[in-house]
Amino acid sequence: MGTSVFDSELLKNAWSTQEMRDVFGDRARMQAWLDVEAALALVQGDLGMIPAEAAREIAAKSQYDAIDKDLVLHHLKITKHPLVPTVRALEHACENGAGEFVHFGVTTQDIMDTGLILQLRTATQILRRDLETIAGDLLRLSEEHRNTPMMGRTLSLQAIPITFGFKTAIWLAEIGRHLERLDDMEKRVFVGSIVGAVGTKASFGPKADEMEKAVNDRLGLGTPDISWQAARDGLFEFGSVMGGINATLNKIGNQLLLLAHNEIDEIAEPFGKGQVGSSTMPHKRNPAVTENSVTVSNTLKSNINMLSDIMRHEHERDGAVWKMEWKILPEICLMLSVVTDNLKFVLADLEVKKGSMDRNLNLLRGYALAERVMFALSDKMGKQTAHEEVYDAAMHGIETDIDFREALLANDKIRAAVGETELDALLDPTTYVGDAPNLVDRAVHSVRSKGRL
Repeated sequence: MGTSVFDSELLKNAWSTQEMRDVFGDRARMQAWLDVEAALALVQGDLGMIPAEAAREIAAKSQYDAIDKDLVLHHLKITKHPLVPTVRALEHACENGAGEFVHFGVTTQDIMDTGLILQLRTATQILRRDLETIAGDLLRLSEEHRNTPMMGRTLSLQAIPITFGFKTAIWLAEIGRHLERLDDMEKRVFVGSIVGAVGTKASFGPKADEMEKAVNDRLGLGTPDISWQAARDGLFEFGSVMGGINATLNKIGNQLLLLAHNEIDEIAEPFGKGQVGSSTMPHKRNPAVTENSVTVSNTLKSNINMLSDIMRHEHERDGAVWKMEWKILPEICLMLSVVTDNLKFVLADLEVKKGSMDRNLNLLRGYALAERVMFALSDKMGKQTAHEEVYDAAMHGIETDIDFREALLANDKIRAAVGETELDALLDPTTYVGDAPNLVDRAVHSVRSKGRL
């Protein structure tokens, strides 16, 4: 059994998805390196930099299953180098002397950086797909509950009413902006690196620029204006965008946990037959999936905090900094994969408890409508005076433990300014949601108009 949360049979599915583990497993990692080696050889063959026949043989043998893994492990022990053993195994696999032309002119970082970009591109496609699914569920919830009143809360306390659709539409808009960020970063992040030992392309001769672009084109990557071996802002941006997505999902998960508290009881995550909430309390229906998403996203933040360190390369290459990326970036993707997967599950069948929302709207016995009453009275006695009179009535009512309606009618100035029928209408929380339904429509239309869903 594994020793890390990512390979433990007991824990791995709580910390990552199998799909994302496949992207960053040794097989995929080595195949990404081999894909770069194959593209390099084929382009160099086309340009006459190496024999065309050797290029075809190298490309044919640049397959994970064609490589002697025992030989890789043998050389790994000897060389203490992450890539050289794979290069030597590829040389060994090639026939008719083609192995002499493997890895021609490139440096380790060329292959490993470009291979990592290929992996990050695949990871991004998975995360984008899952974000779009989450956005779709948020869109559905926003439309279904555009008019479902609930109490809005500020600074942890009840404020004034909103609708549940308004809350989810805010989440939807945020996810929509993250999808835009994913699109926008592609041209800066998904860029290859075929530049040689210190980035000057000295080992490639006069066809260096043509060769680099052709290799990147073959891999479906962009070509930089100059080496990024010591400029890691692209990877910093990747991590930052993923960190922003994680922060939004952390916020959503945490809010769902708060709304699931028994004392609030406004939502519940799906709970399947046979699922166990507690080993000792049979009644528990814990929001375990939501909780897991928050647990993992909280942990992911430590990787985001280390991102700035990957920018601090000394001179033209700095292994002490560079190697940090091998841990930080895959772990960000691994953890984010299960955060998105958890929230996909929760939002797809989220139980919205309208009865509890109605009950909580009246929890403060009308005091949450103080703002509305104040503004209604401002036309009759001025805003500042209205604020003072409603404040006095509210403080008196709270201190004497009476309903807000009774407290208001006990104030002579307020009773003279507003009738009981009008006051009852003002104290109906379901009719004081402002422009929330139309704002929901606007947010939904904005996401739809951009072709996301």
